[in-house]
Parts: sequence; C-alpha cells; structure tokens
Amino acid sequence: MPALKLFGRKWLAATDDLVYPELFEILIRLIWLILIGIGCIKYYTSTWNCQQGGDLVRVYLLGEVIILGTVMILTFFIIRYSSRGSITNTHARRYVEPLLTVKIFMILPEISWNILGTLWIFNKNIECEIEQYTISVVKAMVFFNWILIGLTIFGFILVFDPLGTLDMRKNNLDDSIEHGKISRIWRRRFKFLWWMRKDESANETFQHVAGLLTALFRGTDLVPSDVMAGLILLRVRQKRETHKTRTLNLPKPKYTVDARDIFINTPSWMNLENVYHFLKLSIASYGWLFVCYEHFCTACFRLIPNLTFCGCFRKKREVILDDNCCFCHLSGVKYTSKLSDDDILFASFKNHLCEVPFCVIADHKTSSIVIAIRGSMSLRDLITDIAAASETFECSGLPPGSMAHKGMISGAKVILRQLNHYKILEMAFNTYPTYTLTLTGHSLGAGIAVLLGIFLRHQYSNLRVYAFSTPGGVLSRAAAKVTEEFVLTIGLGDDFVMSLSVESGEDLRTSLLDTLAACRLPKYRVILNGFGYALHGVPEEDLENTWENYDIINPLPIESPLLTILTNTNNVENKVLARDISQRRFSKMRLYTAGLILHLSRCKHIETDTNSKKKKKKKKKEKEKEEKYEMRWAQPEEFTKLKVMPRMLLDHFPENLGKALVTLIEQQKDLPIYVDP
Repeated sequence: MPALKLFGRKWLAATDDLVYPELFEILIRLIWLILIGIGCIKYYTSTWNCQQGGDLVRVYLLGEVIILGTVMILTFFIIRYSSRGSITNTHARRYVEPLLTVKIFMILPEISWNILGTLWIFNKNIECEIEQYTISVVKAMVFFNWILIGLTIFGFILVFDPLGTLDMRKNNLDDSIEHGKISRIWRRRFKFLWWMRKDESANETFQHVAGLLTALFRGTDLVPSDVMAGLILLRVRQKRETHKTRTLNLPKPKYTVDARDIFINTPSWMNLENVYHFLKLSIASYGWLFVCYEHFCTACFRLIPNLTFCGCFRKKREVILDDNCCFCHLSGVKYTSKLSDDDILFASFKNHLCEVPFCVIADHKTSSIVIAIRGSMSLRDLITDIAAASETFECSGLPPGSMAHKGMISGAKVILRQLNHYKILEMAFNTYPTYTLTLTGHSLGAGIAVLLGIFLRHQYSNLRVYAFSTPGGVLSRAAAKVTEEFVLTIGLGDDFVMSLSVESGEDLRTSLLDTLAACRLPKYRVILNGFGYALHGVPEEDLENTWENYDIINPLPIESPLLTILTNTNNVENKVLARDISQRRFSKMRLYTAGLILHLSRCKHIETDTNSKKKKKKKKKEKEKEEKYEMRWAQPEEFTKLKVMPRMLLDHFPENLGKALVTLIEQQKDLPIYVDP
C-alpha cells in the first residue's frame, strides 16, 4: 500500500508484496545456476570438438549463466528494498519500481536464450557428443524456463487492474464522473459471468453491486495483500483493546447453561429441542452438496438409496423443480431430513440471482408446514448477499419507512410468487388443516425467511420463524423490533455473518486503513506473524510492539462515531460520492439482525484437579477439559461491528451450530431439578 505503479498504471500489487515470491524465485534460480555451472565445467571445453553447431551451444551456456546471475542480482536487491519500511512507508521502497522494470525487460533475453536451448535440443543440425548429465540439465532448464515465463505472464494477468489507469487522478475528475467510470468497469467485470446474464434481475443486480463495490473501494488504493495484512493486524488490535477493557473491570454479558432461565418468559415454541429440529431441516435444504461436504468419502453410498435413476425419462414430479436427472438434490434433502417422498410437498432447486432453492415440508413431529430456505452455496448467492444496501420495505404490520436488505427482498418476493403460483400452502393446509406454518433457513436463507415471514404473517397469524446465523443487515431497527414476536434468531460464538452488513463493512474498511497506517512492521513480517498467530495465538509482546502511531489505535473499544445510525436519507448521493472514505456511506439506513437473538458461546475450559497431595509433591497437574456451551439473549446493536476472530468462519458453519445445540441439550440433563417450596 499504495498500489505499485508501472508503465503508467496501477497494479493489484504493492512494492512490499515481492519478498516471498522473489525469495522463491531466487531459490529456484540458484539451483539452476549451480546445475548449469556444473554442466559448463564438465562440457564447455568439449564444445570446441563439435562437428557442427558448437558456437550456438557455447553462446547458450555462457548466456544462460550471465542471464541467471543478472536476474539473481536484480532479485536480491528487489527483496532487499521490498522488505524495507512499514506498510505505508513507500519512500523506503522507492527503488523497487525501477528495479522491477529492469527485471521485467529481462524476460526478453530469457525468452531468446530459451529458444536457443530449444533449438539445441530439437535441432538435428547441431552435431555434438553431449554427455547425459548436461543434456538432461539443459532439457530440464528449457522446460521449466518455459513454465516460469508462462507463470510470469499469468502473474501479470492476475495483478492487472482494469481500474488502474492514472488518468482519473491526473485530470482531477469530478467525484460523480470518477464514481460512474469505476462503476462501469465493475459492471464490465460482471459481464464475464456469462451464465448469469440470462437471469431476470441480472442487469439491476449487477448495477447495484457495482455501485456498492465502487463506494467501498474507490480511492482506497488497497491491494489484496493489504487486506490480508490488515485483517491480521485488526486481530492484534482487537485483542489489545480487549486487554485494555479487562483492566477496567467492566460488566460482562451474563450467560447461562440453564434453558429454563432463558426461555422462562418466551412462547412455548421457543425451546432448544425445536431449535435443533428445525436446524436439521434448514441444513437439509442444502441438498446433496452438503452431504458431500459432511461425508466426503461415503457421500455416494448415502445418497444412492434415495436417488431416482433416469428420472428425466420417467414421469416427472410436478412438485420438484430444476433438479437433475437422478434427483440428487432431492436425495440429499431426504437423507439429511429423514423424510419420505410424501412429506416433501414441494421443492424448487432453481438458483438464479436473488432466487434461492427452498423446500416445503410436512413436519409431523411438530405439526408444522415448514418452508426451509437454502443459504449461500453458489456465486449467484454471493452476489445476492452483496446486493445488501437498504431498500424501502413496505408491508402490513411494519412501521412506516421500514427498510430491508435489497437482495433478500427480491429473494423473498420470488419465493412468494412461486408459493402463490403453485398454490402450495393452500393445498398443504387443506391436507393438514390443524398444522401451523414455520419458516427456517441458515445464513442467506435465514434472512429471506424473515422477510418472507413478514409477507405471510397477515395471512397466517401463528407463523413462526427459526433463523440460524442470520446476516446482520436484514431490517431497519423499528422493523426488527416488530419481528421479535415471531422470529427466533440463533447464532454461535464469533460468527462474522451475524455482524455482516453494508455499514459494518464500511466501518471495517475504515478501521483497516487506520490500522495499516498505525503498523510499524513491514508487510512480510505481518503475514509471517499471521501464520504464527494461527498456530499459537497472539503473544502478549506483539500487542504493543506492532504499533507505531498509538493515536490511530483507540485504547478502548468505545463506539466509533462511524457507527451512528444513518437515519437521514437526504443528500445520500453526496455520501456515496464523498472523497473522505470515513464519511462515504452507500446505504440509506443502518440495518440490523431480526427477531429475538439467542447467542451461544463456548464456556471456558473447566479444569478439575485430582490427587492434590500427590500433585503438590510431584508439582504436576492433571486437567480434564470438556467443551461446553452457554447462552444468553442478545440485542441487535451488539452485532454492528465486524471483528476478526480465529473462529469467525467456522462458527458460521451449520454443523458447528448443530454440535453446540446438541451439547446444550445434553447439558440440561445434568442440571438440578427445581423443587417448589
């Protein structure tokens, strides 16, 4: 950071990104130099005795040694200067760009000499008695040189930035013109996703996502390695802030393992057994892909009993849409949910932009008609997630001016149209008139389930929603308050999706830039430390030694002024176009997680000492560690800030949430029984 500038444009790399790639290259070239040096010593004098072509062989051998030596010297100095200075101190690396330019032009003689080596190997006009060692070395060098040249060209393609033209900065374009140009480039990128272009809402969705990405990254000058290093530094910063907070002895959120205390004032349908049951149904909506993920080696054997072979040649079931010839998705649903064909009333596996697969199930265990909506599992789903800015959401029962996630609104409307078109719920309740309607989903499916529940609630007053790992930006605060009557949201530990929204992403971007500016270490050290942190945790000395500018790093995790609720929708365009990144806001209003939020957390390891007398004598301790969980009710405001934590991704996976629920249910059996006085 900032981006590398070569040949009049910026690239998706920085001057401090070259340490590890160049170290790898210098190691390879050193091996080649040693091998070709041995070949020269053993064979060079024999080339004078060649009947024909000896000059070409000598030119190749000497030229290859000179080229390898020159490139190694350039690579050494690039490594030396690239490793200097902190991430934002580009002056210490001012020689990297000219050195790299010279090294790039050295590709031309490398290609020329590799052509000479190829001619030596395949040209029959060269008549020399070559010993086996030398010809083997030359063949290997020619082969791997072509690979290295190809990788170099491929690397240029990877770091090429279509937004890297420097004309916009030179011409001092107006903010709106610059924003428009960058947005059009983002849209051109999406045109390469040819399989999505036929989707009904492709143009509108791509335009919206392009505007969001432009607002997030325009003018940041970040490259991918900066983001990687920034996330590592944010982890160190957040741990430092946590240590500072502990010294103040501030009150901590109170968790409990007793479900009786948690659900004492809630409706009867809110209980751990129901939560775990509907989690399994929401997982079932992932189909055969989740079965393959969870049982990689034995998935085929688990799916085969429920497959319908050559199903495309048989009479098709009208209730199953867009499954493959053998109904693999349906087989995955049946295997995970343990349901029969008759219990699956409808299933749509269509996956388009803002259209996710879902199933309608007759659940006899809870006397419910269940709509299970799949979470993110494809690139289409990811783009639906990114279409995350707030949009007006008018529906009966919601306060005026309510807003919601744009992509999820579209997804809920698509499912609602399908339900009405096929009259699924009408037929289901005609068959099971005493059943209630329940919606469930995980991740993206949870957010869509909440909005679909709002659409359907005026028709089904007893509707309930079990939402698992719901994204943070679903509804405006007043609307989220209304959903507490019929929505139960469950999240685990440090799940980052629970805090994911446009606003938290913008805050993370600003915090990341501040953190990078405050770091005193070079980037290669930060990335190397990151591998150590992943294995052994963050050591105490790094909490203070990492930083150069303490003024940028807040000593306490107080609420940032950037986290203020965006209720003023006036002059939104100016917020999007603002050059000050910390003031740039794409969304019109901050969105929150919906429903009552039950947050599960791991208990600290319970350590039990045994044989204390023997321990005192031997000075040894035996510890029994068992992972247990606890829970509490949380508020949506607690999930407005993205935190970089070791388990931020793992805690989002549904199988880990399922393990936590199973453990909590087991823990209830060990609790003392209440005795009435």
